[in-house]
Formats: sequence, C-alpha cells, structure tokens
Amino acid sequence: MDQLPVTAVLENLKTALRCHPAAVLVAPPGAGKSTCVPLSLLEEAWLAGRRILLLAPRRMAARATSRRMATLLGQSVGQSVGYRVRLESRVGPSTRIEVITEGVLTRMLQSDPSLCGVGLVIFDEFHERSLEADLGLALCRDIQGVLNENLRLLVMSATLDPAPVAALLGNAPLIRCHGRTFPVETRYVPRPANQPVEPAVAHVVRGAMAAGEGNLLVFLPGAAEIKRVARLLEAGGRPDGWHVAPLYGNLPRSAQDSAIAPPPAGQGKVILATDIAETSLTIDAISVVVDSGLRRAARFDPASGMIRLVTQAVSRASAAQRRGRAGRLGPGICYRLWSEAAHGALAAHNPPEIRDTDLAGLALELAAWGVVDPETLSWLDPPPPPAFSQARRLLTDLGALDDDHCISPHGRQMAAMPLHPRLAHMMLMARRQGWGDAACQIAAILSERDPLRFPGRQTHVDLGLRLDTVNAYRTGKSFDLHGCTVDKAAVRRIVTVAAVLRKRLGIRE
Repeated sequence: MDQLPVTAVLENLKTALRCHPAAVLVAPPGAGKSTCVPLSLLEEAWLAGRRILLLAPRRMAARATSRRMATLLGQSVGQSVGYRVRLESRVGPSTRIEVITEGVLTRMLQSDPSLCGVGLVIFDEFHERSLEADLGLALCRDIQGVLNENLRLLVMSATLDPAPVAALLGNAPLIRCHGRTFPVETRYVPRPANQPVEPAVAHVVRGAMAAGEGNLLVFLPGAAEIKRVARLLEAGGRPDGWHVAPLYGNLPRSAQDSAIAPPPAGQGKVILATDIAETSLTIDAISVVVDSGLRRAARFDPASGMIRLVTQAVSRASAAQRRGRAGRLGPGICYRLWSEAAHGALAAHNPPEIRDTDLAGLALELAAWGVVDPETLSWLDPPPPPAFSQARRLLTDLGALDDDHCISPHGRQMAAMPLHPRLAHMMLMARRQGWGDAACQIAAILSERDPLRFPGRQTHVDLGLRLDTVNAYRTGKSFDLHGCTVDKAAVRRIVTVAAVLRKRLGIRE
C-alpha cells in the first residue's frame, strides 16, 4: 500500500479533513484511493472511533473493494471492513469501514437521518454522477452540521471537474494526486459505418492475440454484445493458451471473480467487459485495451413514462478511463474503434443521470425526507422541473402524495419497498385484495433481469411463463419451456427478491 501514488497526498488529505467538514480528492485510476484512503483515515482523532461509509458505484466493486482492504489488514471481510449491497450484507459488531452501494446510503439515511455512529461518508468514483449518488450527497449535506454535527464528506474521482463540487461543499479543499501510469500507445482503428461492432472488435482482438501484445480488456456496451463477440472468437479460433472471460453486472459472483483474477502463468486472457470495468475494480495483468467506444445508458421517455436503454458513444473522460487500464503495470496499447478526428467530437463527460432518467423514485425519497421543494437542497444539478413535476403527478395518482406534495401513509409504505414506486403500489394494493404473494413474485420478475433466453431473435412476452419458471424452481417440478433456456442465476435472484418482499409485506410462504 505504501507504494501507491495516493500515499503522497495522504497527509494533505488528513490535514484538510482535520480542518474542514469536506474535501475533494482527484486521483487517476490505479492511484489506490478506494483502498488506501479509508484505511489511512481510520485512526484520525476527529473520527473518534466512528464508522466510515465508502460508496461504490456497483455491487461487484463494493465486494471487491472490501475484500481488498480486508486482505491488506490480514482479516476476513466482515471484521474491520465489510460491505452492504442490495439483499446482501457482511458486516459485524467490529466493522469500522462499510463499503456500500449508493442506494444503500439512501436507505440508511431514511431509517436514521442522523447517520448515528458514522463520522465520514466517502463518495468514490463520483464522476459517474448516478442519480442515487447525487441524492446521497444532497441528503448528507442536509444533515451535516445539524443532525450529525461532526460528519465529514469526501468526494473522490479520477475524471471529475472538481471546482463545482468543491464549491457545493462550501469551498472545500481540493487535493490532487498525480498518478503513476506507464505510457499507453493509442491506435485508432475506425470501423466502417455499416459494420456491426462485434466483428470489428473480434478482428482487433484476434490481431492483438496473434501479435502476443499481452492480456486484453475489451469494452463493449452490454451483455448481448459480449456474448456475440465471445461466439465470434470461438468460431474463428484463437491461439492455444488463451481464455475468454465475460464480465458484466448480472453474472454470478463466481464468474465475476474468475474474470478479474489474473490468468495462470504462461496463459493469456481476454476479458470482455461492460463499463463496469472502467473504475473501482482492480484487474491485474492487463496491457492491451480494446475500446468499442460505446456504452449503454438509461433514458426516460416522457411520452410513455418508461425507461429505455440506448446505445451511445462514450465521453472523452470515459475513453481516458478505459485507456488508462492498459498502463497500470507497464507500457500498454489502447485500440479505439473510432477515428482520431471523431475523438475530438465526443462529449467531455457523460451527462449526469438526473437529467435523463425517471424521477419518480427520487420524488418519493424527497417526500419521505420531508422536502416539498427540491431547490431547498444542495445539488450539483437540480432535478429538471418538467420531469420532476411529471414524477409528482404519478405519485399523486398512486396515492403516495397529497395535494400539497406531502407524503401520505400509503406513500411511506411505498418508500419502504426496494422497488420502483409503480411496483411498490401494485404490491400494496394486491396485498389488500389477498394477492400479495403473487404480487411479490411479479414485482421481483419485473425488477430483475429476464430469466428466459429464447433461440435466435425470438421473444415471448408471457408473464405467466416467467411465473411458471420461478414456481418450478421453487418446487422442483418440470414444465414446458417452449424451446427456451433458463438463466438459473437470474431465477435464484428473483426467488430471493420475492422472499424479501414477502417479508416486508408480512406474508408467510
């Protein structure tokens, strides 16, 4: 840990937090900020034995970061360092550092607005600007110095424009860490406009493997593209001793751990990943990055009131993050599947999620917090008024808000459910009519990934088929799958989520 670049600025950071209630740390990927910073602050006098909450953008990152810190302390996860993610927790009575996902912070704040026993909240990888991270920062600023007089806040990022954040935090001190990266050669290999991304990526990967340039990390927009590239590499053949490993959020944990582990000695590895591999995760032994230049983002459609996924170009900041993965251990190579001229036309940063997403959940959380006017909180980007008004109209129609935009008893019940407000309302109304158990299963199916995979491009929208699949798994019975295959990991998670929802509703299985 002493050799990591961030150690050079730790004393400055300690001084900043000793004298100020907040600070901003800008450090490049691989500097060690996610692991070194929390551990180095544990014994600070102002912390007075209280806990540190470290926010990670994803479940995989939360587990991996906590495991890394526990290893540095020579302990098991759940002792001094633990984690909390949705439906899973490994903390104990002696846990001082909790690595949590951003939604967990919101739940903790709603159940204990003072964050009793917490002395520091660290917002890691804040440049991703997720809706829940923005909300968490706004709520923490609301309680800082009031409900929790000695709470410190630390915002950390690699590519964030730090000035607006420092201003939001009361002109907080800004600490910059200069990283230790090796030179990375950038090679632009633009794909033809009419060529799908998968064959273009597979072609570059085969060339890099044949040239023996090192282990590869390949960025693709989603799981579907990852699977297609894997099939193309398998069909086209690859040199002996090379392994292909997918890496995306919905994989089983064992497969995720296998993907980020270094390959056996004398063998090569190709990791096909979504943007989950851009930050937080430590992936060793990578010297080549192949960047498709694409990412998947959620966009709210006001006409339908629904979220849809769109594939779009990455920002220059994301491209820099991805490129940096090739230069952590030695000189590397980054292949970009677009032209150098096109690179200059990319957006500087990805837009904050709050600008483009469904705000119904945010509006319900603010109402539960007691906020009628969101402008009374401190935001980097406030909720857009038209989208926020539409969200409140929906909540009013569902009976979650009264005419003065204050939360109703039904709304408080909805807010206690780890679901979109529409699904929470559906469950509560179904329970009143004696259909609570079925509603829990339906809500779990709709909130998780589809457990059914159909051959080719076929689809089957029958919800009953999903219910039959889940019930067959629970009871051990068989039934007609209509030619589809079952993602057992997805079914297991649906069953787990449904069980949690039944418990929240007080329903016995």
